[in-house]
Amino acid sequence: MFAVVYSLRADVFGVRVRRMPTAASGAPAPAARDTAPVAGATAPQHTAAGAGGAATKGAVSRIVITSGPKSGLEIPLNDETLTIGRSSESGLVIRDDYTSSHHARLMLWGEQWMLQDLDSTNGTWHDGARVGAPVAIKIGAPIKVGATTFELRK
Repeated sequence: MFAVVYSLRADVFGVRVRRMPTAASGAPAPAARDTAPVAGATAPQHTAAGAGGAATKGAVSRIVITSGPKSGLEIPLNDETLTIGRSSESGLVIRDDYTSSHHARLMLWGEQWMLQDLDSTNGTWHDGARVGAPVAIKIGAPIKVGATTFELRK
């Protein structure tokens, strides 16, 4: 019973995170988190005709939120992994009842942008399909996390 109450409390109020010292303070910097796709996932297969509108490193410059509480917001994309969720540690913080603390992740895998669901409660959706394993993102295809929809654009 305590586990259920703790889990609900953590999901509603978040988990208190202890800040680690940074390299600027003289202490060693924390190790980078593993951003590799889940075990057993394979790299996307491309045909000789191309990736069919897939979002590649040079083709994508920003994320545009098309619906939800932050509609109209544009976020520039660089080559770093972007986490999405309710947690204040996320690169894109979405605070609604349908978003998990650590909901999804956008990552650059080689030259291809990928979307990975982080075992969220309500799922992550790409182009109308639920994401189970990391998937290649199509430019302009809607990505839905909780009550927010966004796209990768040039």
